[in-house]
Amino acid sequence: MEVKVPDIGDFDSVPVIEVLVAVGDTVAVEDPLVVLESDKATMEVPSPAAGKITDITVAVGDKVAEGSVILTLEGAESQDGAKPATDAPAEEVAEPKAPEAPAAEVPDADVNVQVAVLGGGPGGYTAAFRAADLGLSVALIDRGEQLGGVCLNVGCIPSKALLHVAKVMTEAAELGEAGITFEAPKIDVDKVREFKNGVVGRLTGGLESLAKQRKVQVVRGTGEFTSPNTIAVGDTVVGFEHCIIAAGSEAATLPFLPEDDRIVDSTGALEINGIPERLLVIGGGIIGLEMATVYDALGSKVTVVELLDQLIPGVDKDLIRVLDKRVKGRYEAIHLKTGVESVEAHEKGLTVKFGDHTEEFDRILVAVGRKPNGNVIGADKAGVNVTDRGFIESDLQMKTNVGHIYSIGDVRGEPMLAHKATHEGSLAAEVISGENVAWDVRSIPSVAYTDPEVAWTGLTEVQAKAEEVPYEVAAFPWAASGRSLSMGRSDGLTKLIVDPETHRILGAGIVGVNAGELLAEAVLAIEAGLDAEDVALTIHPHPTLSETIGFSAEAAEGTITDIMPKRKRARS
Repeated sequence: MEVKVPDIGDFDSVPVIEVLVAVGDTVAVEDPLVVLESDKATMEVPSPAAGKITDITVAVGDKVAEGSVILTLEGAESQDGAKPATDAPAEEVAEPKAPEAPAAEVPDADVNVQVAVLGGGPGGYTAAFRAADLGLSVALIDRGEQLGGVCLNVGCIPSKALLHVAKVMTEAAELGEAGITFEAPKIDVDKVREFKNGVVGRLTGGLESLAKQRKVQVVRGTGEFTSPNTIAVGDTVVGFEHCIIAAGSEAATLPFLPEDDRIVDSTGALEINGIPERLLVIGGGIIGLEMATVYDALGSKVTVVELLDQLIPGVDKDLIRVLDKRVKGRYEAIHLKTGVESVEAHEKGLTVKFGDHTEEFDRILVAVGRKPNGNVIGADKAGVNVTDRGFIESDLQMKTNVGHIYSIGDVRGEPMLAHKATHEGSLAAEVISGENVAWDVRSIPSVAYTDPEVAWTGLTEVQAKAEEVPYEVAAFPWAASGRSLSMGRSDGLTKLIVDPETHRILGAGIVGVNAGELLAEAVLAIEAGLDAEDVALTIHPHPTLSETIGFSAEAAEGTITDIMPKRKRARS
């Protein structure tokens, strides 16, 4: 049989960048054959059947399109359904699990599917793709022009692209301490925006292609329930047996703010419509401080106003202390335990009163949190309960109070994190397909991509004290790390929170350059139930920032030699 390129989305011709097989190889169903690359994504072409490769008709660099012949398989069922002659007995195939029964018969609709997913962010598209991979028919309802939701389009991804720009600019400026100086950078705002948009476009375009390859029906528009088994998307009615609500959240605002283009939320700030001379950030949480990091590097004089007594409220103070010290040296001002009382807009600027201050700013970023979208999707028409705050709560299998309707992501509850939503989305799809699985997560990591980054997971000291959980802290200062010193960034700290009796790792916190990249080891340690000795006896590469986790574990065990141990502990 001839194996051809399947539907690869809106691409007329894409290059072959890798051939993964050779003539004479035997392949199984779904084994990857070649890798294609568009300007937005790479994709593997899987084998549609098992057999032996007798001819390969493409090479690296060739351009192919849908229907192009890749290779020939001997002893395989043809793509038009004809089976090869064989005397071999048919291989027994396990019966697939039956999906959960729908609560009611699906009514007539324009689109009828087994699973409707409401919301195309990370949780929603993950749920849709996983359900499709499990053999279910899926409709993915999304109000955006591109899949990916807030995270990919106007949140996580574009902000990280801009934070990368900020990091390179800051590092170049600080290299003067090592004897290397550069002229002041020339900033082309349009090109900065183009770079950011290009990153977003590659990822969202890849999602569109993946949806087509999986035969997920994407329905564009704002969806609202009209019954327990239907969602209206404009004039289109989607009927479903099961629904996964992944409606996400939106930026919160302050009611007294005037309507003015110079007052923006995070979406507006990401547009980089010029660089304001003076920027006021209302809210000292993760979103506000990440955008403050960007605009500070681009040249704005930044002031942060936070109502509570520390930046990134709820995070352990020893971590925030390191961040606080650095940003106080860069920002124009930070005002804690201070609320904004009034804002007046006029031609020359924005007059803001906060605390004992009345000051003029060129732009204001409002970053006072996010609110779930549970109240704007007509959930009541489906009988789904919504809390006063707008959350749609669900059980450990993601089921709401209506058994065939599930909720995941921001709308399900805090923490509002994309990586939490993706795992919830996969789980919901698996439950619908008939798998007996449930949410059993010990550690959900959080990262503030500030400078320095702040990352934490599992139990924090703040939580331990509030819940009266016994704990010990083992910390390693980056001032003793050869790697951090060689980078000129010794302003960091890695700590583990351990059970005082068993030394099982309960939590971790890191502040410093690339802290978010380092946290995964601690997440895995908590999830696997490891103790400090397990991590201390793991050989970490030297010199790296990752070994600060190993050093912290050694500190917990009393075996550390790179700093003075608090105590000596004999191995049992």
